[in-house]
Formats: sequence, C-alpha cells, structure tokens
Amino acid sequence: MAKKRKYYVVWEGRRPGIYNNWAECKAQIDAFPDAKYRSYSTEEEAEKAYLLGFYASMPSDSSQTKAKKSSSAKAKIKKRQIPNSEIITNSICVDAACSGNPGVMEYRGVYTHNHEEIFRKGPYPLGTNNIGEFLGIVYAIALLKKNKHFDTAIYTDSRTAMAWVRKKKANTKLFEKYQNPALEEIVIKAEQWLKNNSYTNPIVKWETKLWGEIPADFGRK
Repeated sequence: MAKKRKYYVVWEGRRPGIYNNWAECKAQIDAFPDAKYRSYSTEEEAEKAYLLGFYASMPSDSSQTKAKKSSSAKAKIKKRQIPNSEIITNSICVDAACSGNPGVMEYRGVYTHNHEEIFRKGPYPLGTNNIGEFLGIVYAIALLKKNKHFDTAIYTDSRTAMAWVRKKKANTKLFEKYQNPALEEIVIKAEQWLKNNSYTNPIVKWETKLWGEIPADFGRK
C-alpha cells in the first residue's frame, strides 16, 4: 500500500508556508527557535490551518483545556512582548491601504530597519486591501530579483496575500462585480510574472500583536 501523503504547515520557521514532504518542512524548522508547525492529511486542511494561524488551528479540546492553552499563549506573548531580535534585518516590508471595500487603494514597500520608502504604487480606484497586499508582495519580489537581492526577506501582515502568492493566483471576485480593466490588467501581469519566474526570497508573516504595526503601514486606521 502506498504511503499516504501528508502536508506540513510551518507558521514560524525559516520560510513559513505549506510543504508536501517532511524533508522540506524539517529544513525550515530544524534548530529554529520556537518553531511552529503541524502535519495535516489533506492540502485543504493545511491551507485552512495556515490561514487561521497556529493557535487558532489547534484541535478542539475541553473548555478547561482551551482556557489553559489560551492563558499560556497570552502569558507567552506578554513575556515576549516585542522581540526585535526575531525580526530579520535583511528585509523589506509591504503594506496596502484601501478607503472602503472596494475603494481607493494603494500599496508600498519600505526597508524594515529604517522605514525608508522603496516604492509606492497607486492610488487605484475600486481596489481592495487584499489585492494591494498581493501586488505589493509581487512587486517586491520582482524588484529584489532585478537587483539580485535573492536572500532579502519580505514581510507582510496579510496571510491571504501570502496564500495568493503561493498559489500564483489572486482569488478575488472584484472584477466580476466591478469594471476596472486597468487594475485587472496589473493583477493579471502579476499572476503571469509569478508563473514565469522563480524566486528564493522568504515571504514572512509580520506578527503585529508582538511587534506592532508593520513598518510599511500607511497609518490610516
């Protein structure tokens, strides 16, 4: 009987993401401080768990056990507070801002260490925050590849955008509801770029609860 495939979700490791074999998963977590990962039987379960996050994806337990885990997690976060040593110095951050949903949208990228702006795109009418986050990541990847910065990490606070980049497809219904050919063309080009290019830059989730707002934040909340 063939061995059943497993899918491994890495929330905290060298390169967070979903892996379909243990060797690749192990490479991300081996000797990595406080690595967070778990295996799943199907890709669908893994995708759902990855988007939910490590703690939210834990199996259901009794109320008492849940309370203990929640208390332990909160205590751990409180103890860690802002662990600047965990933030990758060689990195850039991307973020998007959208006035309404949909609404006027723009996105930008900055250096993580000094918040210096590297690029800013938009504003575009009738966009969404997820689309902006997706385009920001793709633009950053392409820019880093062009400049041969193959190891520079990219931080984003959007798990949805990370999933879209991983699948090389922006899973948005916006263009079915609204006519916006200019922005739709940009999204299509971004998807095509991902399909036609490879990259090694880690795409990393920015932990807002621990580190505060992402440095690329537009400050409009």
